[in-house]
Amino acid sequence: MITQHAARLAALVAVPAALSLAAVVPAAADDGRSEGSGPRSYQIDLQQQNDSGARGTAMLTVEGTRLTVKIEASGLVPGQPHAQHIHGSTDGHDFHCPDRSADKNGDGVVTTTEGLPAYGAINISLTTQGDTTKESGLAVDRMPVADEGGNLSYDRTITVSQAIADHIKDLHIVQHGIDPNGNGEYDFGKGKSELDPKLPQEATAPANCGMVKGAAVGSMPVGGVETGTGATQGTEASGLLAGGGAALVGGAGLLVAARRRTGRPAGTVGR
Repeated sequence: MITQHAARLAALVAVPAALSLAAVVPAAADDGRSEGSGPRSYQIDLQQQNDSGARGTAMLTVEGTRLTVKIEASGLVPGQPHAQHIHGSTDGHDFHCPDRSADKNGDGVVTTTEGLPAYGAINISLTTQGDTTKESGLAVDRMPVADEGGNLSYDRTITVSQAIADHIKDLHIVQHGIDPNGNGEYDFGKGKSELDPKLPQEATAPANCGMVKGAAVGSMPVGGVETGTGATQGTEASGLLAGGGAALVGGAGLLVAARRRTGRPAGTVGR
C-alpha cells in the first residue's frame, strides 16, 4: 500500500513536469492571466498544520475555465472524511497559509476560525462529485475519505469562473481533519468545534495547507475575510461550514461502516 501510494505521488509530480515547470518557476512574475490556449499547470506542496503529519502534493491545471485538481496526500486520519477546499481571494486580498502564531488561545491547535484570517474563505469545495461551491464546504458525503493507511488520492476536473482561472496562482489548498491523540478517529480530546459544538475540534481543524510554488507570500490582509471589513473575520465561513457540519461525525461513521461491509478502501475518487 505504501509502495503504491509513493508511486502515485511520484507520478503526480513527474508526469506534468514538462507542462508545469515553465509555469511554476516564473509564477511570481506571471499575472495569472491566460496566454494562448494551452494549459497552465501549478504545483502545490501541502505542509502539515497542527502537527498532523499530513503532507502531500497537488497539481492545478487550468485550460480556459476548466480546472483539473490532482492531490496525493498521506498522514491523514485513516478511514475518516477530510473536507478540502481551495481558499483565498481573486479580488486583491493577500492570503496565505497560517503559522503557529494563529493559535490565539494557546491550546496547541490552529482552528478553522483562527486560520481563516490568514488563508481566507472558501472559493471551491473539492468534493468528489456534484456541487463545488462554498455551500458544499462540509458536504461530508461528497468529501474524499482517507484509506486505512491515511492516504488520499483525488482527481477531478471542474468548470470555474474566469476570475478563478485568471488568479489560480493566488489561491491555495487546505485539507481538514486531525487526530492529536492518535486513536484513529475524530473525538473531543481537543474540545468542541467552534463551527458547531456538536462536532469535535479534530473534525474541522486544518490538517495541511499549501500555496502555489513561486507565488508571493505577502502580508496579512487588512480587514475581514472576503468583505474587506474587520467585522466578519471568520464569521461568514464559520456559518457556512457549520451548516454542513452536523453530518460530519455521523457521516464518518456511515462511511467507515460501509467500507467494512464492502471490504474496500474509500480513499480514491474519480472525476
